[in-house]
Amino acid sequence: MIRKRPDFLAANRGKRFVSPSFILLAHKRRAEHPINPDTARFGITVTKKIGNAVTRNRMKRRFRALLAELLPQYGIEGADHIMIGRKEPKERDFAVMKAELEKALKYLAKKL
Repeated sequence: MIRKRPDFLAANRGKRFVSPSFILLAHKRRAEHPINPDTARFGITVTKKIGNAVTRNRMKRRFRALLAELLPQYGIEGADHIMIGRKEPKERDFAVMKAELEKALKYLAKKL
């Protein structure tokens, strides 16, 4: 899991996929990066604009569950994946979010 600000900033220079419930960024790591080049890492960002702490934490838990399920199968090796939460009027269905994330990972795999 990505926790350091420079890694988030580096991922911001990568490719992106925008959906109604999240933005997914993907960025290939440099060859000299200390992390194993075969691993796919992820990070999650949810700002205070989304809502209170309960809402933000729920969104982060859902993102973690989605990434844990789909990243091993569709993740890009040697890349950092960042999910940024987007504000929605009502909470999105989990199955719909899963389909969107799968579509996003396939799209970004072609772009990188």
